Amino acid sequence: MSEQHPGTQPPSRHELRDISFRAVMAGGLAIGLAVGGLVVVADMLFPQKSLDRLLKPPFPVIAEPRLQSDPAADMAAFAAHERDVLNSSGWTDRDRDRGIGHIPIEQAMQDIAHEGIAGWPTGEGVSP
Repeated sequence: MSEQHPGTQPPSRHELRDISFRAVMAGGLAIGLAVGGLVVVADMLFPQKSLDRLLKPPFPVIAEPRLQSDPAADMAAFAAHERDVLNSSGWTDRDRDRGIGHIPIEQAMQDIAHEGIAGWPTGEGVSP
């Protein structure tokens, strides 16, 4: 056993060769062959060229779906229905616990203007 003096460190050592050049080249060649083989297999399974030869232009034009036969009339009927709901009274939900109804909007606006909304700040005492 060699004797060391306090405060000195042994000389540094390192590997002279981590991996051989031959192993790197063999790994690269194996990866290249695997990728090339997969490309060939994919080309055999999905032959795009033969599919392109089967489809000859001009391609057929497919009509767009007709979701509404008369959109303008449908919109007019929807607006009329909404207008009728706003200007009529009736039940929205007849559930016993909730019992939600609606009144004409003109009447609702007059009621709010006359009675106000509980907890809503008023404009009193505010100068312009």
